[in-house]
Amino acid sequence: MRTLVLGRTPARVTEVVATLRADGFDAEGVNTPEEARERLAAEEFGVLVIGGAVDAETRTALKEFAAAHRVRRVIDGALTAPYDAYVRREFEPLIRETAAEG
Repeated sequence: MRTLVLGRTPARVTEVVATLRADGFDAEGVNTPEEARERLAAEEFGVLVIGGAVDAETRTALKEFAAAHRVRRVIDGALTAPYDAYVRREFEPLIRETAAEG
C-alpha cells in the first residue's frame, strides 16, 4: 500500500519516510499541499499522512481531494520524538490495517 506523507518540515518528512521504508512500506514524502495534490492525482496512493503543521483549511481540502482520488485512509499526524517510535506506534498499524482491508 503506497503511502504519501505531507509535512511542512523537510527533515521530519524525510525521517518519517525513511522509517516507513526501513520497515517495508512503500512511502514517499512531500512538503507542500500542491505537491501532495499532484502526486495524489495519479491515484497511486492508498494512504495519506498529513503532518500536524498543516493548517485546518488545507487539511480539510486535502482530505476531500484524497477521497476523490482513491485514497482509502487519511491519517492526521502530530509527531513527537523519537519520531521513528511514533511512526511505528501510530502510523504503521493504520497503514497495515488499511492494506488488510483490501
